[in-house]
This record gives sequence, C-alpha cells and structure tokens, in this order.
Amino acid sequence: MSIARDLGLVCRMIKIEHSVFALPFAFAGAFLAARGWPGAWSLLVLTVAMVAVRSFAMAFNRYADLEIDRENPRTQGRPLVTGELSTRFTLAFIAATALIFVGACALMNPLCLLLSPVALGVSAFYSFCKRFTYWCHFVLGAVLGLAPVAGWLCVDPVFTPAAALLFLGVTLWVAGFDLLYACQDADFDRERGLWSIPARLGVPAALAVSSLAHAVAAACFLLAGWVAGLGGFYFLVAGAMAVVLVAEHLLVRPDDMSRVNVAFFTLNGVISVILFFGVAVDLWRAS
Repeated sequence: MSIARDLGLVCRMIKIEHSVFALPFAFAGAFLAARGWPGAWSLLVLTVAMVAVRSFAMAFNRYADLEIDRENPRTQGRPLVTGELSTRFTLAFIAATALIFVGACALMNPLCLLLSPVALGVSAFYSFCKRFTYWCHFVLGAVLGLAPVAGWLCVDPVFTPAAALLFLGVTLWVAGFDLLYACQDADFDRERGLWSIPARLGVPAALAVSSLAHAVAAACFLLAGWVAGLGGFYFLVAGAMAVVLVAEHLLVRPDDMSRVNVAFFTLNGVISVILFFGVAVDLWRAS
C-alpha cells in the first residue's frame, strides 16, 4: 500500500476538510488575546495542537462507533468499517495524536499543558454521549467550543469573559448544525436506541432546537465582540454570519434533507472563516 493511499485513508477517516470549522476560531481567540498578530510561534504550536486534538477526537469516534457505523448504510463506506484501516492502526493513531497534542500544549505554557488531558477527555467523551443523553449535540459543540479558548490561552493564559462568550457561541453554533446533520440518521438512530434529538423528538423539533441554538449563538458572537472592544467592521461581519445562518435553515426542511450537506459543510465553513476575518481585520484597523 502506498504512502499516498495510506495518507488519503487517514484523511478520509478524520475528515480533514472539516478542520475549517474549528481552526479559524482558535486563530480568532489567539488574535484577540494578542490584540493583533500573536506571533508565528504561537500560531504554529496552536495549529499543531488543534490538528492533533481534532484528529484524536475523530479517530476515537470512529473506533468507538465502529459497530454502529457497520449497521448504518450512510457510514458503511468509512475506512475502518471497510477494513481499509485496521483497528490496531487506529489505536496507534489515537495514541500518537494524543501525544502530539500534549507536546504542543507543553510548548505553549504551563496552564495549557495542565489542561491538555481535560481537552482529550472531553473530546473522547463525546463519542459515547448519544448512547445515553439528548445533550450529545451540545457536548460535541463544547468540544469545538474549546477552540477559541485554546487560542486565547495559548497567547494569554487567563480566562476572560470574551473567551467564555466565544466558547458559548461556538458551542451553540456547532450543536445547531450537528442537529441538522443528525436529521439524516433519525430513523436509524431511533431503531438503534440512540439518543439524538431527531430520533427522540422528531425532525421538526430538532430543526426548531437548531434554529434557537443558532439564534443564541449569533447573539453570543455579537456580545463577544462588544466585550472584547471590537469595532464596526467586526459587527458588520457578525451580522453577515447571522444572515448565513438564516440561509442555512432555509435549505433544510423536515420533508427535504437533500441539501443538508450544503448547509452542514459549505455554509458553516464560511461562517468560521468570516468570523476570523472580521476579528483580524478589525484589530488591524484599530492598530
């Protein structure tokens, strides 16, 4: 098996393209903490840490959900299910990415190193949540919500209200789009006894909860900018984000899930990037 094919399989397993969701928020936290350019070193170790912990979380999820993925028609093509990647390799990959993450945190500051096992634990815990709680979508949100906090602590190891508001905003934003994505598996989850909101409460209720989560997320992003002392350009961008969220919900209806992938990946990828752009440009304009 070639190295290129091996790498391609790993990228498929961890959905490397979805890194666009969390990484811009981590950068936003770093830029806000530094009130501008945080330095190449900080961005380098932050990027390594974020890629490593996200890879850890995805690989752990694929390993923990292997039996479920074998039964779900939507996930039967995943490399671990098909046998293209072995469980032995996956466990080694999980261990390696955990070590890389802890090492990167050690290069940041003592607080980040101290918190690194907590981040790994929360990232792994999510994989079991849909077996026993409706809140699984919000646990996933909290995992990605740590991104702006991680970026902030990487540069300035102090917990701040602005970082907390970004955490809440990202948590609710992710929970909202995960609810949309989970609507695809409502019937399967219900039959399997899993605790997703679409399976337990129905797709219309899930879409309503998703809309509420996104409305509160938009408010949190606006409040975070106000608390952080950002200016008009940021608020213009945050307003554009709210418009994108509205468009996302117009794409998905209880009787039509055909455009859920557009809502899930394309629009949400845009949201994370434009928020970072708003932060960076606003700080540059103020400097």
